[in-house]
Amino acid sequence: MEYSVGQVSAFAGVTVRTLHHYDRTGLLSPSGRSRAGYRLYGDADLARLQQILFYRELGFPLDEIEALLEDPRADASERLRSRQSRLREEIARLQRLVGLTQRAIEIQRTGVPMTPRERTEVFGEITFDLSYATEAGLKFEGSASHDEAMERAAGHTKEDWRTLMGEAAVWREGLLAAFDAGEPADGTCAMDIAEAHRSHLTRWFTPCPPGMHRRIADDFVTDPRAFALVVPASEQRPGLAGYLCRAVHANAARATAAAGAGAEPDPGAAEPDAGTGTDAGGRR
Repeated sequence: MEYSVGQVSAFAGVTVRTLHHYDRTGLLSPSGRSRAGYRLYGDADLARLQQILFYRELGFPLDEIEALLEDPRADASERLRSRQSRLREEIARLQRLVGLTQRAIEIQRTGVPMTPRERTEVFGEITFDLSYATEAGLKFEGSASHDEAMERAAGHTKEDWRTLMGEAAVWREGLLAAFDAGEPADGTCAMDIAEAHRSHLTRWFTPCPPGMHRRIADDFVTDPRAFALVVPASEQRPGLAGYLCRAVHANAARATAAAGAGAEPDPGAAEPDAGTGTDAGGRR
């Protein structure tokens, strides 16, 4: 029995355009034509279409599907096992995203409610990028420092946020003044500013040893969203993120040298950073 392209489209659940595309690419060419030149599909064509749709549902690209169908020596089992492995990885990633979403909902529910005006008064131009927070949550999943930082952030009162944002503003003024004055990034002034930032994170979020602080500062250079949580766009200067990063690294080296050769290893050197350094202003 033969079927028109419209009939195949209807009972196979694919569009006529898709069937035309499969024909043009050679993935599925109908075995017959009507006297008027219209495509006609036979039982063998429908069986091939079912295989195509099966592999497509599993996420196989069309070129791989064609290779599987055309080469009788192709190892379908091996390809299916490989696809199964990738699907499991994707399921695990999506499950982590579900957990992060639930956690974000819980934090929002327990956070301090503020009106838009109050948020402007407290946070000013510092804005929170949800995409960056989600990526940080995935990156630092399981980090004790990240978990502690999020818990402490959720527990801050409105007055806590006012205080820590005020501290951040004063710190930022010092950073901009040092940069504009041409203070060297590895000089005492810049290193003291870096140390003040590290102390701020420790005081309001989570202990931030020098090793962790270095990785946080690296984020300022590689991700504009991270640096925007420290210095709003209107106050940024070309090269400022790199300047702060170098100051942090210099300060970390100073701390290591001061500790002496017999000091205990920097606990921040092994653990992933908490993802809070981008919150120099404290915003979650």
